[in-house]
Amino acid sequence: MNKRIKELALQAGGSHYPEVNSETLEKFAELVVRECAAQVDHVYKSGGGTYKETILMHFGFKPY
Repeated sequence: MNKRIKELALQAGGSHYPEVNSETLEKFAELVVRECAAQVDHVYKSGGGTYKETILMHFGFKPY
């Protein structure tokens, strides 16, 4: 498993769920990162907003 993914999983409360193995967790992280990359690409091409705000709002979080 990617070192950073493991660090984030542990920060979130651990990665030892019976139905979530390390391969599933790593695939989930990959999907989230690809989704973020797509949002960055969208902002870059449209020239609007900031990357941070766009990603946070895309996932339903308020920008800080």
